[in-house]
Amino acid sequence: MPNRLTIVIPAFDEVESLMMFFPEVVNHCENKGYNLIIVNDGSSDDTLEILKNFKKKLSFNFIIISHKVNRGYGGAIKSGIEACNSEFVITIDADGQHFLEDVDSLFEKIQETDADLIIGSRKGLSSASIFRGVGKRIIRMVAKLLMKLSVYDINSGMKIYNTKLVKQYLKITPDTMSFSDIITLTFVNNRHLVIEEPIRIKERLKGTSTIGVRTAFETVMEIINIIILFNPARVFLPISAFFFVFGVIWGANFFFQGKGISIGASTLILTGLIIFLLGLIAEQLSAVRKNQ
Repeated sequence: MPNRLTIVIPAFDEVESLMMFFPEVVNHCENKGYNLIIVNDGSSDDTLEILKNFKKKLSFNFIIISHKVNRGYGGAIKSGIEACNSEFVITIDADGQHFLEDVDSLFEKIQETDADLIIGSRKGLSSASIFRGVGKRIIRMVAKLLMKLSVYDINSGMKIYNTKLVKQYLKITPDTMSFSDIITLTFVNNRHLVIEEPIRIKERLKGTSTIGVRTAFETVMEIINIIILFNPARVFLPISAFFFVFGVIWGANFFFQGKGISIGASTLILTGLIIFLLGLIAEQLSAVRKNQ
């Protein structure tokens, strides 16, 4: 019987963490019968050489995928998932923060519940920094404003997927750090069963996180893009209504004072109508895409 689970690990300049964490991962996969794919995402350090040395020394046969240039966190994960041929695939980070026992727990849970995606939730755990904690709250707030969302930790790095299903959505996900958020929202929006299971987090073994202000901004923009792709009315209708109603109120004030029709009010009303029509077009394009 083929292995039913593959662990995918994206790695970019993680040589110090891999030296400490990777042998433990290999040993765990060998004992549990999991497949293992690690993606070197154009690292500038000795990450690839270290992985090749591990492959020579260890009896366990794992797959190394190496990008010539850095594609980004999402790009690395997508390469790993595309190479996966097991029924389920789970992603974990290369920094050694995840407990491998949680991999087993999520694997058991997805088989018990027949879920399509299970998120390893860090709810209740403190963030590595105040900045990251605030950034995550802002991203969740924006996502909830634009989409009905029942999950909390949309950007967790530990997620287990139905492999066949996640492969269908890779082409619309970004190569950046926002991959984790967008793939979760994609599953939620398409009415797949998405649940959360609590996991634990260790301190980062070595190195520093690359998440910053730019990452948060890119994620919010990607969330808006994905909502426009799947549910454009959520974006276009409120904006259209704002311009139209504001224009009518403004115009009515001038009209009933006998001052005629205000050019500013007319412009606002026309803008509202144009945005409404654009929303209808976007809704039609979204419907066509869903039926493909």
